[in-house]
Amino acid sequence: MAVAEAGISTLGVKLGYAPETSKGVKPSSFTWLERCNSIGGIELSTEQIDASALEDEISRYVQGRQDTGGEWTVTFNLTDEVVEQLESMITTYTSLDPGMRMWFEVWSPYLSKGFYVVAQPPKHIPMPEVGQNELQTVELSFTIEEYKGMDDAIEPVGK
Repeated sequence: MAVAEAGISTLGVKLGYAPETSKGVKPSSFTWLERCNSIGGIELSTEQIDASALEDEISRYVQGRQDTGGEWTVTFNLTDEVVEQLESMITTYTSLDPGMRMWFEVWSPYLSKGFYVVAQPPKHIPMPEVGQNELQTVELSFTIEEYKGMDDAIEPVGK
């Protein structure tokens, strides 16, 4: 069967966050972080486990776990409203009950599934680079706790 669509646009993609309300369970709603400029990808490199034995003249391997690299970067257009939203997200994270985690979703209006990541946001908003005649953006570095992959999409909404 041939694929009908050639591809999809990134127009309309949203990034949302939500604290867990039940330990380990995907939240049922997400808060939209507006003016997101770019969302870094998460690569999954597969580790190889050496399964060679003494009689093997050539090394043999079995598949090991997949590694995300541990860091996820997201860039935002810098405005006062965006700073308020980012500070609210950081405050929500720092006030989580012990054992609860923060979920993030990359949502597309063209897909029935979203991408889910459990991550720790930075503790502070970093100072961005400033250049001549450029858009002022800020890049946040999140620590990936667990890449959940794709699941049913939940459109993030503003506060």
